[in-house]
Amino acid sequence: MIKPSLRSAVEPFHAMDVLAEATKARQAGRPVISLAVGQPSAPAPRAAREAAQAALADGRIGYTDALGLPELRKAIAGHYARRHGVEIDPVRIAITTGSSAGFNLAFLGLFDAGDQVAIARPGYPAYRAILGALGLTVIEIEVNEATGFTLTPESLEAAERESGKPIRGVLLASPANPTGTVTGRARLKALADWCRARNAAFISDEIYHGLTFSGDETSALELTDEVIVINSFSKYYCMTGWRVGWMVLPENLVRPLECLAQSLYISAPELSQIAAIAALGAGEELDIYRQTYAANREFLIRCLPEIGLPLLSPMDGAFYAYADVSAYTNDSMAFAKRMLAEISVAATPGLDFDPLEGNRALRLSYAGSQAEIAEAVSRMEGWLKR
Repeated sequence: MIKPSLRSAVEPFHAMDVLAEATKARQAGRPVISLAVGQPSAPAPRAAREAAQAALADGRIGYTDALGLPELRKAIAGHYARRHGVEIDPVRIAITTGSSAGFNLAFLGLFDAGDQVAIARPGYPAYRAILGALGLTVIEIEVNEATGFTLTPESLEAAERESGKPIRGVLLASPANPTGTVTGRARLKALADWCRARNAAFISDEIYHGLTFSGDETSALELTDEVIVINSFSKYYCMTGWRVGWMVLPENLVRPLECLAQSLYISAPELSQIAAIAALGAGEELDIYRQTYAANREFLIRCLPEIGLPLLSPMDGAFYAYADVSAYTNDSMAFAKRMLAEISVAATPGLDFDPLEGNRALRLSYAGSQAEIAEAVSRMEGWLKR
């Protein structure tokens, strides 16, 4: 029997497992409402779909340069000029097969086996899985009310002292998944300065930009060029299945990561890149969807504590509520499975995001319609009372 490698022994992404179970239940005719994954219920912008249809009618869809279509790279540079007031040379922009490919390229291009990389706990589980599979040492640093639910230079230094080895990289998401934390300009600058002083890589995950409801949404590119920014068309632009994202790189990293991308991915799908160019101009339509998320957020901030699910973190941005279920269970995995089986509401157990304390937490995505969110809360309220 052929055995899998040790590097493949990563924890499952429970959100995706829950989604698969929810899909099976829905196919069996059950009225499932899925709050399990961060997938907008709205379609891709109309302009993006029309651009893709025109490209399909033309029929000539093929490879692009490994770093992406020049037109898309220029359009993203224009986005940074308009939204963040920074001039980015399009040469520094790499188009990727979703943000996931961006993380793979960044980790491979920046770190060697055994290097220590710091991430927040709770945090996005794929960080931990990819870093571990690549033979890197993951340092998960607890974020809580005392730290402003984000990483700080002090917490990084404490983790470094405890490990006895230098931290070679820091990865921070703002807005964050699952906490919703927005790391403001001053805190973001402190982290960038800390990394620069130690010659450590700073990776800024900005895939939820455009979905900030409270706080200061700052791109790390406003503060320094010595940062790797990763973004995506999946969340704000409602293009999860199109698998197209981007990176902004320091100039000296462009060619090394281009060589990696050539061998690993060849290029992001041209059809998706064509649609993405059009999506960048669809802000008016996308802000209507954003208003739905904002209304859902206000509803959950009010209703979740009322039904016995207090919030464990602020909901500054993204589209997640991270709720405390410890009044009902010490096993969020079993709790999520029961909730799906008994009331057909799917949510993600906190163990995805926090292997130490996630047993008492549940993440609820509010990227769906207002009617879906209201019905889900109604079902949960009756179920919890029982």
